Amino acid sequence: MNVKRYRDAAIVIVALAVPFWFLRYSIPKDPRTLSGPDKLILRAITPIQFAATTLARGLSGIWTDYIYLVDVKEDNARLGAENARLRERVRELEQLEEENRRLRKQLGLKTELRADLVSAQVVAKDANQFFRVAHVVLDRPSREIPNNGMLPVITHEGVVGTTGKVAGDTVEVQLVVDADSGVDVLVQRSGARGILMGTGDDRRYLCKVQYVKRTDEVLVGDLLVTSGVGRRFPKGLMVARVVSVDRREFGLYQTVQAEPTVDFSRLEEVLIVVNAPEVGAAAPETSAAPARGAASGAPPSP
Repeated sequence: MNVKRYRDAAIVIVALAVPFWFLRYSIPKDPRTLSGPDKLILRAITPIQFAATTLARGLSGIWTDYIYLVDVKEDNARLGAENARLRERVRELEQLEEENRRLRKQLGLKTELRADLVSAQVVAKDANQFFRVAHVVLDRPSREIPNNGMLPVITHEGVVGTTGKVAGDTVEVQLVVDADSGVDVLVQRSGARGILMGTGDDRRYLCKVQYVKRTDEVLVGDLLVTSGVGRRFPKGLMVARVVSVDRREFGLYQTVQAEPTVDFSRLEEVLIVVNAPEVGAAAPETSAAPARGAASGAPPSP
């Protein structure tokens, strides 16, 4: 019983003495003033102090790194969200800039053409990738657009097509690449005349130019513009650009193919010409022959 009591007392004394010794010998002293027992105790506790210090530094470093990584993760998440928001904002600004550019060009076309124009937004297209009919909604109500009135539809890039069925403020537009479309055109460089019609090709937007005389000069890259004959389309509007010419050694006409200047895949805003401007002078009799021939459905006489 007494042994147990002495043992417990010894444990308490050692438990109280050890921290005191650690505290005492952790204070720097002049080694020359240390006694023999002090040197022995200092020599015994030095490895323990070193191990404890190293462990404490390691745990402190791990904790610091953990806190740092948590902060970095939060910063990365915040910066990622901010970056996504800024990218979206940049995309919106680019779209607004592009829309502003298009509208400025449309406004310039309105100012240039002395005609009554009604603006409209493209709201629907045919399911086919290379659609031939588009549906537009008028920006303002207009009673001047008749049903199946075949009014010109244009953009700053050139001729889009003609109006068809009208239902309220929604108008069906037949594109120039449709096989039933037809536009009287001139080769801007040489003045050669012809009737531009759509091929109806499901694989690409392509037109053919009929009734171009074999003797007329037409080259790949030539720009085709409206002739103004018939007073349907204003004169001088871009329509298409020649991509191939086949001047055969026989027959009256050469085979010409062209691609429209309007990018129909990006068509968003159009202008409907309600009243076309007057054409300044009548076309010569020889130049009017292709138009009469096309209207009758037979090739014109040379």
